[in-house]
Amino acid sequence: MAVSDQGIERSAILLMSLGEEEAAEVFKHLGPKEVQKLGAAMAALQNIPRAKVDAVLGDFRKEAESQSGLGGDSSEYIKSVLNKALGSDRAANLIERILHGGDTAGIESLKWMDAGAVAELIKNEHPQIIATILVHLDRDQASEVLSFFVERMRNDVILRIATLDGIQPTALKDLNDVLTRLLTGSTNSIKKAAMGGTRVAAEILNFMPTALETTVIATVRDFDPEIAQKIQDEMFTFDNLNDLDDRAIQLLLREVQSESLIVALKGTTEELRERIFKNMSSRASEMLREDLEAKGPVRVSEVEAEQKEILKIVRRLADEGQIALGGKGEEAFV
Repeated sequence: MAVSDQGIERSAILLMSLGEEEAAEVFKHLGPKEVQKLGAAMAALQNIPRAKVDAVLGDFRKEAESQSGLGGDSSEYIKSVLNKALGSDRAANLIERILHGGDTAGIESLKWMDAGAVAELIKNEHPQIIATILVHLDRDQASEVLSFFVERMRNDVILRIATLDGIQPTALKDLNDVLTRLLTGSTNSIKKAAMGGTRVAAEILNFMPTALETTVIATVRDFDPEIAQKIQDEMFTFDNLNDLDDRAIQLLLREVQSESLIVALKGTTEELRERIFKNMSSRASEMLREDLEAKGPVRVSEVEAEQKEILKIVRRLADEGQIALGGKGEEAFV
């Protein structure tokens, strides 16, 4: 998530305050995930006090009046806004397309599709082609697409992603042309190659259910123990929250809903629970302990789902430079 829940709600209020045509124009400039999040937030709005609407509109007007992007260096302004909104990694490809004319229309079209539909579309392609496609999707979408494949294909694709050091622009263009003709009937040029590697493989695995994640790692280890270890070193699991410093945990707790935290902690160690309690106020930690004790049995799948949602927040905070993940695969601070 690129912005906080409060920021999404304020954006939703602003868009609901605009006319339909104006709001539609805004949506044209957003990516699939932003459209989904804002659409859901707009649908959830109910009985918003007039004072809150006025406050949002007032803040927007002040922000708009203070901007001097018009007449200035628009390229630098766009880069700055996108980096702040999306983080440097996610903004890079978007900046490339906006400022340099690069386009991956065929592959980009897949981002708007249901994961099951994407899997159905590419399931008969060579595993190397599938790997090349998946590194262009958001990690959670790529993980969901892989869940529709049989185990052998899933393991093969992850291994190919982990050993992918780069993609030739001509090969990527050919791939995109095929997808574009299939999906939209047009062709576009490619100016930017994408990268794979163990980090990408690890990020995709982070979104997989634990059972599938374990199977994939075991299969990769049979093929190449060194690559398997590198993937594991790049992964950040829920138990690794214990490796964060106190300030990072406190920042994280501000962003996590209490009900989500309760479910997530049902499946973790006493050591990590105590670490969480330590970084809360005495009153808040007392309430959390009571809620945990009162919470009945929870399905393992529900616990894992909440843990993965919290890990999304951890990765966003790390991408924004607010926290350092530390541990294996991260440079230590002295």
